[in-house]
Amino acid sequence: MTKYMVDKFMRWVELSDERVAAYVGDPAGYVEGWLGAGAGAEAASDDRELTAEEQAAFAARDYAALYALGAHPYLLWHFTEAVHAHEFTPEAGWRELVERYRAAVAPQGLVDYIP
Repeated sequence: MTKYMVDKFMRWVELSDERVAAYVGDPAGYVEGWLGAGAGAEAASDDRELTAEEQAAFAARDYAALYALGAHPYLLWHFTEAVHAHEFTPEAGWRELVERYRAAVAPQGLVDYIP
């Protein structure tokens, strides 16, 4: 398991509205592109890798699976909020997302999120 890379990917996406939009538009393709891009010349130590299970969870936008895989809970919530923000309406939105998130992660219990 590559918890550090799971957390790094979530933070990378969440910090940019453009990256969030690209991820939401094609989660599997975005994950594949991110993995293939590597660090480039400016950060040669970045060896991006995710397990097949982690990639599948990101492709499905499955925050319960990411939680079970050990994603850091704080980063996971902010990532989840960012990638679902486009669904918010005046009638429904953030509160419903909170309830869906709680219902999905609660069965997982407390996870070991120390990388």
